[in-house]
Amino acid sequence: MELRTLREPGGNDGILLTSRALDAGWDRVALCRRLRSEGWTRIRNGAWAEPGRTPDHAIQLRATQLLSPQLVVSHRSAARLWRIETLDAVPQAPLEFTDPTRRFRQSVDGVRVHRIPVAEAEVASLSGLRVTDVPRTLADLLRSGPRNDALVAVESALGHRTVDGTRRAPLTAPAALSVALEPPLRGATRAGEWLLLADRRSGSPAETIARLHMLDAGLRPLSQVELRVPGGGRRYLDFLFPEKGLAVEIEGYAYHGTRSSHRRDVARFNEVLRCPEVRTLLRFTAETVLFHPTTLITQIQSALASL
Repeated sequence: MELRTLREPGGNDGILLTSRALDAGWDRVALCRRLRSEGWTRIRNGAWAEPGRTPDHAIQLRATQLLSPQLVVSHRSAARLWRIETLDAVPQAPLEFTDPTRRFRQSVDGVRVHRIPVAEAEVASLSGLRVTDVPRTLADLLRSGPRNDALVAVESALGHRTVDGTRRAPLTAPAALSVALEPPLRGATRAGEWLLLADRRSGSPAETIARLHMLDAGLRPLSQVELRVPGGGRRYLDFLFPEKGLAVEIEGYAYHGTRSSHRRDVARFNEVLRCPEVRTLLRFTAETVLFHPTTLITQIQSALASL
């Protein structure tokens, strides 16, 4: 019997469960030899990916869910599927699930299982997986923390964003998040307080973190301020301290790439400096914001003191 005929139905991810092959009459030792000789890739104990298939994030999630159908993809794994930005979106991050039955007791490498209630109304079908919906996903992140990580995800979901090269619309609204936080789960009170800090106008994770660092330092600039430049046209500033005329811009990781795009950026910043509302402009890289927050705050405080 060809092993490919035993792949899991209902998906095109090329997953074969060992249990399915054994039920079809395969001997365990012969099965393992055949899988390895044909080039199948072990996803985890009991699940294999067909030859030529790389077990990416979605395939690993589906394999785990096939092995334990009660698990619901949640937290950061769900955020990734919904194209919600997080601070720790790295390949080696553990897969995250929630077990509504609270009976899952296995220890599985690279898998984290939260044993908390999930209502069926909070579960959606996405890419062949059972996933917590957007409000519940964000509520889980807010309850589990840390604060800055959770608010990066919340503000990403509340606004227009380009994620993995694709532009998407807002995925939810603050009212829906408030409702999702209503069940009396641990951390809900603190999560509600953090939600009050969210700013749906934030344009990137680095902007979110910069604003939170400033907030912790007692600095409260206006965000996404619209300015009319001399000669016509509009420009938006990430942050503005209007009393001092200090503008703060946060740069992303991406390199400009071409001379023309670099020229456009230079022209834009020059135009901003011609606006009567702006006396000084500070620019910070995402690296400074994320890894050197003291530098960010010290330079902003110094500029404010000199104006």
